[in-house]
Amino acid sequence: MNGDWLIRGRDGRLTVYLPSGDAVLCRAERGPGGPWEDAPRTVGGTQKLLPGPAVGQGGDGYAHLAAWRPTVPGESGLVHSTHFRPRLAPLDWIPIGHPDKKGDRTGPPAVTVDGAGRAYVFVRNGGGGVSLRNQKVKGGWGAWHDLGGDGVEGELAAVTGESGLVEVYAAASGRILRWRQEGDGKKPEPAEGVDAPVRPGTLRALATSAGHTTLFFTDLSGDLCAWRPGDKPVTLLASAGPGPVSAVRCVIEGHDCTVLAQRSASGRVAFAAYPTERETAGAWWTESGPPLPSGALVSVALDEHEEVVAASLSPATGTVRLTRRKDEPGLALEAWREI
Repeated sequence: MNGDWLIRGRDGRLTVYLPSGDAVLCRAERGPGGPWEDAPRTVGGTQKLLPGPAVGQGGDGYAHLAAWRPTVPGESGLVHSTHFRPRLAPLDWIPIGHPDKKGDRTGPPAVTVDGAGRAYVFVRNGGGGVSLRNQKVKGGWGAWHDLGGDGVEGELAAVTGESGLVEVYAAASGRILRWRQEGDGKKPEPAEGVDAPVRPGTLRALATSAGHTTLFFTDLSGDLCAWRPGDKPVTLLASAGPGPVSAVRCVIEGHDCTVLAQRSASGRVAFAAYPTERETAGAWWTESGPPLPSGALVSVALDEHEEVVAASLSPATGTVRLTRRKDEPGLALEAWREI
């Protein structure tokens, strides 16, 4: 699942989005703080999907999902669904086409939502660059745009800044590529990138201040790095394990902090926290919960009290576990429980 799959809705309830075979499932709290629905629901009806869906959320709390679906033999197309509230069923999948007009899957999609609530779906195209299709100001979808680039590898990282403007990052042959909107509703344009030895599939972006987003990635030596345009990448600490981190901003003891979570090499979930945009302050991992199987996913969010909540998913069994921050100093967490 590309993006944060644990989401707090506009009514304060949490929802998890779970890839499952040829579908995406969702399961929500019955009320803020739980309990949870007894069984997950299928997103978008009976449409069969291909692996690698994406999810993003707007400031209005609505979730937007994108995925590939098979069309004719040897070809695929992208589809989109919106989930307005946890208690409502997500909308049916609607087709949004292919970046090259037709063909098979070209890469995993990424989704973000601008300040006006419009979804932006990014995907690698057949030429190795990045293409975009987004919802229009007056409704409906615009045409596909080829944003350029070449040699793109792994998942893209799409993010919306506090300004409401959209950015997207891509790893490409020893370099990080970046595109950014210069105004509301405008097509993202190539912007400052940086040379960096990136491990594909490890990008994750987070809005960290009014003027900046921070990109987290693992370099080829195994270090977790942070980069903000205008500066050089900074090594934060050794990566806890494979795959991207999940990241969220929260207030801990009166300080604006960034919390990171990742499945560690030991199989447990590792957490780290540091003052937002102050990577030089240092950070260290603390492991939590039971060991998880290989391929387990981790996502962090804020609950109805603006406190950290984390979920883990074991894809083979569909088991979801949850933990929340306790009312204690630091990043103390409750015992993990299966939902």
